[in-house]
Amino acid sequence: MTPMYVGLALALVLVVPSRVQAQPAPAAHQHGAPQTSAPTAPPADHSAHQSPAPPLPPFVPPVTDADRQAAFPDVQGHTVHDMSVNYFVLFDQLEWQTGSGSDALSWDTKGWVGQDRNRLWFRTEGDRADGRTEQAQVNLLYGRAIARWWDVTAGVRLDTLPDTPRSALALGVQGLAPYWFEVEASAYIEPSGRTHVRIETEYDLLITNRLVLQPLVEFEVYGRADRERLIGTGLSTGELGLRLRYEFRREFAPYVGVVWTRKFFGTADQARAAGQDVAGTRLAVGLRTWF
Repeated sequence: MTPMYVGLALALVLVVPSRVQAQPAPAAHQHGAPQTSAPTAPPADHSAHQSPAPPLPPFVPPVTDADRQAAFPDVQGHTVHDMSVNYFVLFDQLEWQTGSGSDALSWDTKGWVGQDRNRLWFRTEGDRADGRTEQAQVNLLYGRAIARWWDVTAGVRLDTLPDTPRSALALGVQGLAPYWFEVEASAYIEPSGRTHVRIETEYDLLITNRLVLQPLVEFEVYGRADRERLIGTGLSTGELGLRLRYEFRREFAPYVGVVWTRKFFGTADQARAAGQDVAGTRLAVGLRTWF
C-alpha cells in the first residue's frame, strides 16, 4: 500500500468519531437536562352532546321536606347508651270485633320506661263482651338488652279472670328477627307447676308509604291440662290475624281486619264437650296509636 492511501485511512479514522461524539443526545436520555412533556390538547367538551335527564312520570310526586322528615326522623338520643330515662306506650290493637259469638271490645297494649339497656315493661291484653271482662292478662317485666335488636324479659303475669284469677312467673325474649319480623316468646310457670308457652310474631308490609298490611300469628302451648279453664295438653289455641291500617300520622292509624281463631287437640275436645265453638272468624275495626 502506498503512503498516500495510508494517510487517507488515518484521516478518516480521526475525523469520523469526532463528528459522532459532537452530535447531541436525544432529550430523553440527557440526565442533566430538565425533561419537558409535549403539549397536549385540552379535553373535549361533550356537554353540548349530553341529553337532558328525562322528566319524572306524572304519577310520581316530587319529594318534599315533609317526606324527608318522615324518612329521617329525629331519634332524640334513643340510640345513645346514656343515663336519660325515656318511655314508650303502644296501643297495638284497640278494636271492636264482631262475628262468631257476641261482639267484643279487644285490646293489646304494651310499653316501657327506662334507659336504652334496662327497662321496665308492661303488657296487657283481653276481651270484654256483654258488659263483663271475659279474660284479661297483665305482664310486669324487667327487660335487658342483650343485642342490638333483642331483649330478655323476666317478671310476673296476672290473669284477671272473673272467677279464677291466677299468677305465674314469666321469662321470655323479644326482638326483631331477620327480614323485620317482630317476635315475642314467653314461658310461664304457675305456683301449681303448670307450664305455658306463648309465641307471637307479626310483620309490617308497606303497600304504600302510609298503607300498611300487618299479618299476625300466635300460638299457645300448655304442659299440663287444666280442666277448670277447658285447656288440654300440648298445642292449645292459635290465632291468625290480618289488619290493614292507614297511617294519617305514624302515631295515629285506624285499621280494619279479620281474625281467625282455632282450638286444637285436647282443648278442642273439651270445648266441644262444653258446647263451645272450636273455630271462629271475626271482623275487626280499630285504632293503632302510640306516644
